[in-house]
Amino acid sequence: MAYENSTFLSSPDGRMFRIMAEYSEPMARFRRECIQDTVVFFGSARFHGLDEAEHALQLLANTGSAAPAPEDEQPATPEEVERGEAPASRLRLAEAAVEMARYYEDARRLAAMLTTWARTLPGTRHRFVVTSGGGPGIMEAANRGAYEAGGKSIGLNIRLPFEQIPNPYITPELNFEFHYFFTRKYWFAYLAKALVVFPGGFGTLDEMFELLTLAQTEKLAKKITILIYGSSYWKQVINLDLLAEKGAIARKDCELFQFVDTPEEAFQLLQQELITNHLEPDFDAGRHAKGDGIPSTPAPSAQEVLGPDIAKTR
Repeated sequence: MAYENSTFLSSPDGRMFRIMAEYSEPMARFRRECIQDTVVFFGSARFHGLDEAEHALQLLANTGSAAPAPEDEQPATPEEVERGEAPASRLRLAEAAVEMARYYEDARRLAAMLTTWARTLPGTRHRFVVTSGGGPGIMEAANRGAYEAGGKSIGLNIRLPFEQIPNPYITPELNFEFHYFFTRKYWFAYLAKALVVFPGGFGTLDEMFELLTLAQTEKLAKKITILIYGSSYWKQVINLDLLAEKGAIARKDCELFQFVDTPEEAFQLLQQELITNHLEPDFDAGRHAKGDGIPSTPAPSAQEVLGPDIAKTR
């Protein structure tokens, strides 16, 4: 039978069906797990928690890779620092590793705070579920924080040419692996009600600007909160104000995002905007006309009642 023909399904002629599967299969799982919407955490895959960074932390060779980077790209060990044998370049990497580990701990704490609050919200579906790219580093921190708070979390992993492993804190039923970057990005964008961008590299920049572009062009028919975490890092990496000064973007486009520097500040903004934009007025509160109780709009579809809240496009 054609649908059991793995040679055909793996061929160029089967590409359409593989793409459809990366839409339909996650949809079925999100529906089964009662996921309504998400808050996405982006950030570097190359760093670990503070406890590891202060000891023998190894940088990864590539984003999501299980292999360590070459020796000369590794931070100095505590023993080398103590003996005064650490080259300047590796000493700077060691200092940066500890600095970046702070962001790991901040992402972990923010994810826990968000999950603890989201679990108190009424309803049959899970709201504002912490979602990451499923790998190590900041992604692991986000899933770990949600796990430690007793909530579900999602990992949208991507198959890469080199060895990789998903982090152990993802809810097993919500651990996805995609072949296509664009289908993975679809699920990042269309379920998210907010985005928190921690320090990262090419992948983080790509994902951040993708969501900023969708917000700027109003292609998504929803309000999405975008927080850029770690102003000291990001303002050295990119100068978004300069884009406005040179006329490359409108001045009002700088209102699409906000810089934050602590988990408490980020959580306060997230909670405030998620309540304002997505909890008030509640979906059911304004659906019926007052007085005789006759519905003013059609009854919700099965997708609206049971499925994930996929944003409409304009």
